[in-house]
Amino acid sequence: MKYLLNKTIKDIKISAIREIGNKVANDPSIINLTIGQPDFVTPHSILEAGKQAIDAHKTGYTHNAGVLELRQAAANFVKRRYQLHYNPEDEILITVGASEALDIAFRTILEPGDEVILPAPIYPGYEPLIRLCYATPVFVDTRKNNCKISAKLIEENLTEKTKCVVLPYPSNPTGTMLEAHELEKIANLLRGKDIFIISDEIYSELTYGLKHASIASFPAMKEQCIVINGLSKSHAMTGWRIGYTLAPAYITEEMFKVHAFNCVCANSVSQYAAINALNHDLPEVEEMRQQYEIRRNFIFQRITDIGLEAIEPDGAFYLFVSIEKTGLSSNEFVHQLVEKEKVAVIPGYGFSEYGEGYIRISYACSMHDLEEGMKRIQQFVHPLLEKALEEVD
Repeated sequence: MKYLLNKTIKDIKISAIREIGNKVANDPSIINLTIGQPDFVTPHSILEAGKQAIDAHKTGYTHNAGVLELRQAAANFVKRRYQLHYNPEDEILITVGASEALDIAFRTILEPGDEVILPAPIYPGYEPLIRLCYATPVFVDTRKNNCKISAKLIEENLTEKTKCVVLPYPSNPTGTMLEAHELEKIANLLRGKDIFIISDEIYSELTYGLKHASIASFPAMKEQCIVINGLSKSHAMTGWRIGYTLAPAYITEEMFKVHAFNCVCANSVSQYAAINALNHDLPEVEEMRQQYEIRRNFIFQRITDIGLEAIEPDGAFYLFVSIEKTGLSSNEFVHQLVEKEKVAVIPGYGFSEYGEGYIRISYACSMHDLEEGMKRIQQFVHPLLEKALEEVD
């Protein structure tokens, strides 16, 4: 009966991130630089808040939208950090991670035939969700603009079918950010149009030198925006699965239906732990950010010294490296690197066709692994670069 299964589901492929990551996960001899999994422990006060919730038997269903105290904490957090103003009563939903938040957002706004503009290279999680809504992802090549979308690029790709523009910044896989003046131009272009903006800001707390700005904070943009955020990356809480949506009441009311029928509510214990995370500017969170910045500086310099080119990240914890000089495809590079040097990275083709010719390295791991990984990558790359030079001569 396999032929009876949903063809759209059958056509979806597992992302290259999970494919490679799962393949090497159980081999301790491999330096794993694949997954965006923080190597830090969840801050102590958050752990204690979770334990206290268990001891207080707070293990039943919560309000479908999430514990009101947590929604208030989220409202206070984004107001404090990003000058965003949302009513916890009817403009915030607590979700099962940012992944579910994206799912319910797309399912609420998209209909068959709609188009969604995606700046590429881009995280592979958006496309399947869009296709499951029988809508069409429109990939925009941003490589000549330092891997950043712009008002000009968006305008060139707008059609009468455009329903949504996704702004995933800071970016996975490139680490690029949109500065306020760049966001302002996009806001001026889209303001008042019948086009939604999904602003995925899951890495907003992990920035280096630049301060994150949200397009929803610009005048008259809130009504068109769905902001996605969560605690997985910033607070080392990937397994707690707490995300949230920020959107005007007329959108939130409809997303609430999808969320409630999909999962009822987010994990109750995780919600009570998340109250602590959002109510306090925890020193551990800033310490993690500082460590990521140290790692970013190290890995960017090492890759440059090796002779490869990369985009210097402004945020997140990934380095997107051009391997064009090696003469290998990203798939060849990744599999040969694992086989010869026992280092795992993600092939660029996993981030759309515009990611081909690159690899993504995650620096959400220990300095020991980064140092050893860079040493092995150098051993692998140098013969390839020497051979390329010989062929040119």
